[in-house]
Amino acid sequence: MKVRSFLFIALASLATTIILWLPFALRLPEIWGIPLKRDGMATVVSNFDGPYYIVAAKTLYNPEKIAQNFSFPLPPIYYTAHYPLFPLLIRGVATVLPFLTYPYAMMMVTCISSILASFVFYLLLRQIGLEKDALWLSILFLVLPARYLITRSVGSPEPLFILTILTSIYFFNKKSYWLAALFGAMAQLTKPPGILLFFSYIIAIAVPTFGQLAHVSFSKWIKRLPWQIYPISLIPLSLVGLWYWYGKQYGSFFAYFNSGDNIHLMFPPFQIFNPGQTWVGTFWLEEVVWIYLFGALTVLYLIRQKFALLASFAGLFFLSLLFVSHRDLARYSLPLVPFAFIAFSKVIAARDFRWIMLLLIIPIYLFAIVFIQNNTTPIPDWTPLL
Repeated sequence: MKVRSFLFIALASLATTIILWLPFALRLPEIWGIPLKRDGMATVVSNFDGPYYIVAAKTLYNPEKIAQNFSFPLPPIYYTAHYPLFPLLIRGVATVLPFLTYPYAMMMVTCISSILASFVFYLLLRQIGLEKDALWLSILFLVLPARYLITRSVGSPEPLFILTILTSIYFFNKKSYWLAALFGAMAQLTKPPGILLFFSYIIAIAVPTFGQLAHVSFSKWIKRLPWQIYPISLIPLSLVGLWYWYGKQYGSFFAYFNSGDNIHLMFPPFQIFNPGQTWVGTFWLEEVVWIYLFGALTVLYLIRQKFALLASFAGLFFLSLLFVSHRDLARYSLPLVPFAFIAFSKVIAARDFRWIMLLLIIPIYLFAIVFIQNNTTPIPDWTPLL
């Protein structure tokens, strides 16, 4: 059953991605009356921030190689914001399969990560008792929200990030704490918010023991914490190791914090509604309120459904989103989506919802096409990236 489900998910993932690529690959002049660029697959491959991850993959963050070989108007330290697991996988695939070149090695990593993320989501759904609707929710996650369909169809670390988060939580639920820690460390080495897994595990481990504080000292309580707290320390240790590597390359352990305007956490919260913020620049932001609404409801419903660990991670992640000041909050919130699917599973699994999806698939597809063709990095010379 699981093998058949995996094959079905893999086929659905590849099919939806290829259908999205077709207008570009065929160099169609338009689709549904919308004019298209006729640059072929270069339009897809050049989507932000894919080319920057290729730079990291080819140089391994060596500032001299970056400065000498790439013409992007960015200082070498900028690339410290692009964490290394995705670039390392790109480099690995390009080394094993050199005929792909780095851009298409990147696309392969993204596509495989997307398939595996959806399948692990399927396994997690079955693990928590949602076997009946697990396949439907996993397939739906491939196209909803539209922003995820886009990120898993271009060069993007988001599918890999979601894959490592879900896999870590899956193994934590199975009490395989070292595997949970390993995939948690991989999530940390994919994107900065991976550290939230560590704090969510701390909450899951420590909260049930809070009652002991009424009878023992804090120091004794710390010593009595379950042993599971030790494996998950691998997550922050991986971050320390990464920053140590950055220190070797750039001369500063805190190089990441000097990468420019890549850190979009602002205080006080809700600075996204300030049009003057560098990565906002608009007042057309009503959808952000909807993201906050569904994020808050996701946390609340997970608590009511007694999914303590899922609620812990979703709650911390949602809290962090309140401080994100970036126009593309939809992309930043993608790791929250699988948890929203779980929280709203009764509604999403209903027959009425499935009929509505038949209508939504058209605007999702058109939005994805238009977004991809307009979200490209200017690349005057592809040679260094190949």
